[in-house]
Amino acid sequence: MLLGDTKKELRRLDTRAKKGLGQNFLVDKHVLDRIVSAAKLTRDDYVVEVGPGLGVLTQELAQSAGRVVAVELDSTMVAVLREKFADSSNVEIVEADILKCAPESLISDERDYKVIGALPYNIASAVLRHFLEAEHKPTMIVAVIQKEVAQSIAAQPGDMGLLSVGVQLYGKPSIVKTISPRSFHPQPKVDSAILRIDVYRDPPVRVEDEVAFFDVVRGGFSTPRKQLRNSLSYGLHITSQESSELLESAGIDPRRRAETLSIEEWAKLYRVFSGKQ
Repeated sequence: MLLGDTKKELRRLDTRAKKGLGQNFLVDKHVLDRIVSAAKLTRDDYVVEVGPGLGVLTQELAQSAGRVVAVELDSTMVAVLREKFADSSNVEIVEADILKCAPESLISDERDYKVIGALPYNIASAVLRHFLEAEHKPTMIVAVIQKEVAQSIAAQPGDMGLLSVGVQLYGKPSIVKTISPRSFHPQPKVDSAILRIDVYRDPPVRVEDEVAFFDVVRGGFSTPRKQLRNSLSYGLHITSQESSELLESAGIDPRRRAETLSIEEWAKLYRVFSGKQ
């Protein structure tokens, strides 16, 4: 049903999915239902939807949330959305590049909000960071992204990477459901997943300077196949001896690899390194 309606609407508009914008339209009602269910929406919720496209998810969100601000870059889709939701008092359509919109500009006050959307694969990680690193963070993110990226984000010590550390500093990720390419039009070449991130109100690990923290983390992952003492030496431009001393001061075996460290251990290492500056 959704697939037929989507194709019909695209023909009416004399357009197609734009590869440059990473457009793949959701055409699976079961996936839409799982997204809404994962977000646990009530009429008290304020939602920022990223990349609404033809508005099939927007329609589901509007039925459950108190207000939906849908941010779309494609002017053709914006016109469709404004026509479709002209009589919906709780839906606002914003034509903009989400990466150039401060979350504060989309939220009228300091109210809580949730971010939901099927994110273009080429900017998915950037969109997540955009909201997680914002001054006014959401309470939750529910996003459809590439399965492999979702698995990287939700990884545990032993398989951690720069992306998983970057997300897990701010919230707890979990994979809700994997999604077949058949759930989209056009079909992508990879599987997708619904990723939910419960954003911390009070993070279990606090860092005073996030830029300096991630400088240390990037240093540790600069040569991920090598032992940490060598990776940090290369990434932070210090000697191997200095690197070993930093790790030992943080209670971390210099022979370990970056992928094995927990968020708490990265925070310890950052504090030790900052104290040596």
